[in-house]
Amino acid sequence: MRTAEDFFVRHRKPVSLLLLIILLGGAFAYSRMQTSLFPEITFPKIKIIADAGLQPVDKMMVSVTKPLENAVKQVPGLQYVRSTTSRGSCEISAFMNWNADIDISQQRIESSINQIKNNLPPELNVTVQKMNPSILPVSGYTLESHTKSPIELKQIATYTVKPFLSQVSGVSDIRVIGGKNKEYWLILNIQKMSALGITPDMVSNALTQTNFIKSEGYLSAYKMLYLTVMNATVSTRDQLSEVVISNDRKRVVQLKDIADVQINPGIEYTKINANGHDGVLVAVIKQPDANLVQLSDDMGKKISALQKILPAGVTIKPYYVQADFVNTAIRSVSDSLWIGLALAIVVAIIFLRSVKASATILITIPVTLGLTLLILYVQGYTLNIMTLGAVAAAIGLIIDDAIVVVEQIHRTHEEHPEESTKTLLHKAISYLLPAMIGSSISTIVIFVPFILMTGVAGAYFKVMTSTMIITLISSFFVTWLGLPIIYLLLTRHKPKKAALKQEEHHVKKQRWVSFFIHKPVVSIVFALILIAVIAFIPGRLDSGFLPDMDEGSIVLDYTSPPGTSLDETDRMLREIEKAIIKHPDVAAYSRRTGTQMGFFITEPNTGDYLIQLKKNHKETSEEVISDLRTAVETSQPALRVDFGQVIGDMLGDLMTSTQPIEIKVFGDNQATLQKLSKQIADVVTKVKGTADVFDGIVIAGPSVELQPDYSKLAQYNLTPNAIQTQLQNALDGTQAGIVIEKEQQSPVRMVYPGNRSLDINGLSKQSIFLNDGRLLPLSEVAKVNIHAGDAEIQRENLQAMGVITARLDQGSLGSVMPVIQKEIQQKVNLPSGYHVAYGGAYAEQQQSFKELLIILVTASLLVFCVILFLFREVRVAFIILSIAVLGISGSFLALFLTHTPLNVGSYTGLIMIVGIIGENAIFTFWQFRESAREGSVDDAIVYSISTRLRPKLMTALGAIIALMPLALGIGAGAQLHQPLAIAVIGGFIVALPLLLVVLPSMLRIVYRNKPLTE
Repeated sequence: MRTAEDFFVRHRKPVSLLLLIILLGGAFAYSRMQTSLFPEITFPKIKIIADAGLQPVDKMMVSVTKPLENAVKQVPGLQYVRSTTSRGSCEISAFMNWNADIDISQQRIESSINQIKNNLPPELNVTVQKMNPSILPVSGYTLESHTKSPIELKQIATYTVKPFLSQVSGVSDIRVIGGKNKEYWLILNIQKMSALGITPDMVSNALTQTNFIKSEGYLSAYKMLYLTVMNATVSTRDQLSEVVISNDRKRVVQLKDIADVQINPGIEYTKINANGHDGVLVAVIKQPDANLVQLSDDMGKKISALQKILPAGVTIKPYYVQADFVNTAIRSVSDSLWIGLALAIVVAIIFLRSVKASATILITIPVTLGLTLLILYVQGYTLNIMTLGAVAAAIGLIIDDAIVVVEQIHRTHEEHPEESTKTLLHKAISYLLPAMIGSSISTIVIFVPFILMTGVAGAYFKVMTSTMIITLISSFFVTWLGLPIIYLLLTRHKPKKAALKQEEHHVKKQRWVSFFIHKPVVSIVFALILIAVIAFIPGRLDSGFLPDMDEGSIVLDYTSPPGTSLDETDRMLREIEKAIIKHPDVAAYSRRTGTQMGFFITEPNTGDYLIQLKKNHKETSEEVISDLRTAVETSQPALRVDFGQVIGDMLGDLMTSTQPIEIKVFGDNQATLQKLSKQIADVVTKVKGTADVFDGIVIAGPSVELQPDYSKLAQYNLTPNAIQTQLQNALDGTQAGIVIEKEQQSPVRMVYPGNRSLDINGLSKQSIFLNDGRLLPLSEVAKVNIHAGDAEIQRENLQAMGVITARLDQGSLGSVMPVIQKEIQQKVNLPSGYHVAYGGAYAEQQQSFKELLIILVTASLLVFCVILFLFREVRVAFIILSIAVLGISGSFLALFLTHTPLNVGSYTGLIMIVGIIGENAIFTFWQFRESAREGSVDDAIVYSISTRLRPKLMTALGAIIALMPLALGIGAGAQLHQPLAIAVIGGFIVALPLLLVVLPSMLRIVYRNKPLTE
C-alpha cells in the first residue's frame, strides 16, 4: 500500500524531467512542422489531354477519344472515366479508387496509351498528369513595364526572372504566362518569287540545308584529337537575309531578294492583363513536400532582390499569394485555440478558487499539446487548418480530463485536509482511474469509424479525426501520470499542526435533485421534447457539403459567344474590368484569355480572372461576387460567367466538378441531349437560390473547310499537302528554322504578305504556287465551305451525356436540390433510353451523409460496448447511451437557431457529442455506484449528482467558452470549423439538464427496486 501511495513521490523527478522534455519537444516540433492550408492529399484523379491539331469533333471522337477511353478503362482500380471532346483536342479524367496508388495508376495509364499509340493519329500529342494541389500555383506575380515591348518582357521573364526565382528552395516550376515570343518573319514577295520561278518549298529547303551545325567526325594530327564541326548556323537578321535560295549560274537569288526579313512577335491566341495593363504573369509551383509559408517568405525576399536587378522601368508585383490566406487561417485557428484555452482557465479559477489547482490545469494543458505536436511531427503531419482545428475542437475534451482529475484531488483535499498530499493523490487517482480509462476510451472510439469515410471529405476529415485521437490519447496519459506530479510540485510542505487547523468542506447535497427524481414526469417530458427535436428539426435544416470559407480571393471564369475573335473578347472584358476596379473591396486582379490557371483544354474565347480583395474588405467574398455578377450581366450580357473562390475552385478542379450543382442527362443522340440540356438549364435558372447556370453546351467557333478538286490537282501536278502548306503560309505561317542568339532560340517563320488581315473572300482568291513557280487562285483547285461550330461531346463511362451546372446564391444544397429534382421531374419529359443523374458537391454530400450516418451508429455501438465492458450491465449501457444520443438534439437546435447548415463539419460535431456526453455520464454513474453500496439509492443519486455538479459545470462551461471563438467564426480558417463548434456547443448546453436531471431520474426508475450490491 505504501509503495502505491509513494508512486508519485518516488517518480516525481523522472516524470518531471519527462514533462519538461515533452514541452521542449513540442516546441521543437511546432517550429519544424511544415505549414499548409490543407493536409497533403493526393487526389485519385488522373487527367489525360490529347491534342491533334484542329480535327473536327466527330473525327476526334472516333480516332482519339474512344480509343483512349477504352485504354484507360482497362486500368485496375478505376472508378469511372469522363471525357470532353472538342475540336482538335480531348480531355479525359480517370477517377481512381481512393485506396489506389496514384503513381502506379498513372504509370499503368501511360503504358496502356503507349500500347495503342500506333492506332492513334501520328501527330497526336498526349499529356498525362495526376491531379494534386501541387500542380496549381501557390503564388503569382505580374511583370509590367511601360517602356518594354511584349517580346522584351517575355524574354526578361524567361531568361532573368524564371532562373532567378527557381533558386528558391521548394520551387518545382516557374511558369511564364503571356508576353510575346520573338520570331523572324520571312514575308515572301509572291510576285518576285513567281517571276524568278521560286516556290516556298525551295525557300524552306534552302534554309534547312544552310542553317545547321553538324560534326563530321574526329581528326587526329600531331598527337592531338580534333573534333570537326560544320557551323552553318545563322545568328543575325543580316545573315538570314543573305542566305542563298537559288543559283542557276546566271543569277544568284538571296533571301533578301524575295522576302522582307522582320522581327515580329509570335502569333498567339492568348491575352494576359494585370490591373488593366498588358503584362506577363509569373506563377510559382511548389514541390509537394515543400513548406508553403516558408516558401512564400523566401520568395518574398527573392522578389525584393530581383527587383534590384531588373531593367529600369520593369516592375514585379504580387497578384496572388496563397500563403497570405494560409497565414491568416492558421493564425485565426491558433488564436481561437489559445483564447478559448485562456477563458477556460478563468472558469476553472472561478469554480475552484484555488491558485494551485488552476495552475495545475494551466501547466497540464500545454504539456498535453506539446505531446500531441510531438506525435504529429513524428507521424509526418503538417500544421494546417484540419490538424489545428482538430486540436482546437478537442481542447474542450482536454480541459474536461484535466478538470475532472484536479477537481477530484481538490475535493478530496477539502474533505480530508489533515491528510498528506501524496495520500490524497493516491486516493483521487485510484478512485478515478477505471472511470478515466472507460471515459477516455468511449471518447476515442467515436472517431475510429471515420476510417469508413471516403471521398474528399473522408480524406480531409480522417486527418482531423486522427489528430483528435492522438490529442485525446496524449491527454489521458498526461492527465493520469503528469497532472498529479505537477500538483505535487506546486504543493508546499506544511507542518502537521497547520494542516489540522484547516476546516473540512464536504459536498453540499442539492435538494433539487430529490425533487426531480421523485417527479420523473419532468424528465420524461423533457426527453420527449428532445426526441421530437431529433425527429423534426433535421429536415428543416439547410444542408451543404464542406463548410465555406471567405478566402478574400475570387475566380471569375468567362466565355464569350462561340467564334468571337480574341480582340472582340478582349474589348468586352475591358468593359467589365471597369466594374471590377471600381469595386471598393477589390485590391488587384489578373486576367487570362485563351488559357486558364488549371490543366484544361481552353478555347481562345474563354479564360479567367483572379481577383484579390483587400485584406480588410467590408463585404464578404460572396457579397462581392454578387455585386460583380450583377455588374457583368448588366454590362456584357453576352458573356457567360461562373464565379467561385480560388481554393474552393482549385479543390473542385481536383474533384469531379467545380460547381456544387451538377445535373447529368444520359442518352445516345447529341441533338436530343442538347435539347434536354437547354430545357433542364431553363428549369434550374428559375429555381430560387441558383446562379451561373450553364447548359453545358460548348460550341467551338465556326470553321472554314477546304475541299480539294482532285482532278484539277492532278492536272497541275499538285498534292493536297502542298496546298495545305501554302495556305498555312498565308495564315499562321510555317516554321522554317531557328536562329540561335545569346543562348536563345527564335523561330524563323515563313509567311505571305497580309497574313493577319486575310478574310474568307481573300482566302478564295489566295494565289497558289505551281511547281514551276507560276501562280493560280485557290478557287481553281479547291472549294471553300463555311461550317458552323461543333459542340463539345461529353461522356461518362463511355456513354454520351449533357452536363448542366450551377452555383448557389443565397441558398443551400439541402434547400435548392429537392426543388430542382421536383421541377425536372415535373417539367422535363425524358425520351425512352434517357435518364438523369446528379453529381457535383451534391453527390459528394449524399455519399458523405450516408457514411456519416453509418459512422454515428457504429460510434454509438462502440460507446455501448465500452460502457458494457466497464460496468458489465446492459441497462447501464442503455441508459448512458440513451442520454448521449439525446444530446444530439442540442446540436440540431444550435444549428437551427444559428441558421448553420448541416454539413460534414457539423455532422462530425454531432458524433463528437455522443462520446462527450457518454464520458460525463460514466463519471456520474461511477460515483453513484460507489455511493449506492453504502446507502440508499435515492441518497446515492443525490450525492453523486451533488458531487459531480461542480466538475460538470466546469467542464461544460470550459468547453463552451473554449469553442466559442471557433463558433463565432472569427477569421478565415475558423469558418471551416464553425459548424462543428456550434454543434458541439449546442450539445454541451443540452447535456447539462440531461446529466443533472434526466440521468438521475432514469437511475431511480431502474434501480429503486434493485439496489446495487456489487
